[in-house]
Amino acid sequence: MAFAPMLHAFYCTSLQQLVEWDHAQEHAKHILPNFPSHLFIFSTATFNFGPATATFPHLDFRNLAWGWCTITALGQLDPDRGGHLVLWDLKLIVRFPPGSTILIPSAILHHSNTSVQAHETQFSFTQFTPAALFHWVYSRFHMDKNVDPSPSTGPKEHVQRRWDRVHRWEEGIKMYQRWDGPIHML
Repeated sequence: MAFAPMLHAFYCTSLQQLVEWDHAQEHAKHILPNFPSHLFIFSTATFNFGPATATFPHLDFRNLAWGWCTITALGQLDPDRGGHLVLWDLKLIVRFPPGSTILIPSAILHHSNTSVQAHETQFSFTQFTPAALFHWVYSRFHMDKNVDPSPSTGPKEHVQRRWDRVHRWEEGIKMYQRWDGPIHML
């Protein structure tokens, strides 16, 4: 990802660690990424088949708060008359023709899309990674309740984990970079 290479690396590394951990397990389920990791970094993909998919304003609160969710518009519609992406918190209505893709922090940005005309179709393809998978990797493939009180977790690690909980958002936001180059509108 040209605009957030540290965030991209965080996604790639976390997913790879999850896959490697799974493959090392005696009763492995053999987790495999949906797509080749050099092409896609998300653990989850969803198709909304419609035939005229429209959503109410919502947050995807189970996604990583500072992370990306990709939304790709599909279907046959007149993008001037419907199918717009609405980013409520930013007070934006975005023309979103079929084939368009956007990356948004869907856990913290209220979003929806508008309906299309009766004779048109509207589908979408989304990709994301639930925050719980990042947390599972962070906790060395254990639930917090099994890590925090564990005798194998020393005092230094307890202090570090408390600091991480308080500063996780700040550290996540640092994975973004400021773009100072020109922005070309189509």
